[in-house]
Amino acid sequence: MSDEEGSHIELGVNLLKRYNMPQVVIDTVAQHHEDEEYTSIESILVYIADAISGSRPGARYENYDEYVKRLKAIESIATSKKGVVEAFAIQAGREVRVIVSPEAVTDDEATRLASDIRDEIKASVTYPGTVTITVIRELRASQIAK
Repeated sequence: MSDEEGSHIELGVNLLKRYNMPQVVIDTVAQHHEDEEYTSIESILVYIADAISGSRPGARYENYDEYVKRLKAIESIATSKKGVVEAFAIQAGREVRVIVSPEAVTDDEATRLASDIRDEIKASVTYPGTVTITVIRELRASQIAK
């Protein structure tokens, strides 16, 4: 099991499916971080219990300096790429939003860029769970009618 990749939710759901657990149990695990809509009272109760547990002092201890270093490393990897304007590590480093210049990066290049950033993060950063890379390429045009 330790060789599998994914968040603790994905790994938990896979484990429960492997042992043919009832669907309500699988759904409860899948929904406890609000990634999916709640389908039972049990899902809501597990979400609340997880939130209470995670918010207590010391529950999610991570050395502050290491935490900041990891976020900066993730952002640095993204901003080192051609066409990247800004990058923001969010959700405690579980996601990085990468803003690119639409003039410098095509749609196809944006997809490749997300893969390149993912590969470099996997190779050089230690992180818990998973990191989602979201590349945002947006062009806005506006005019004002008077």
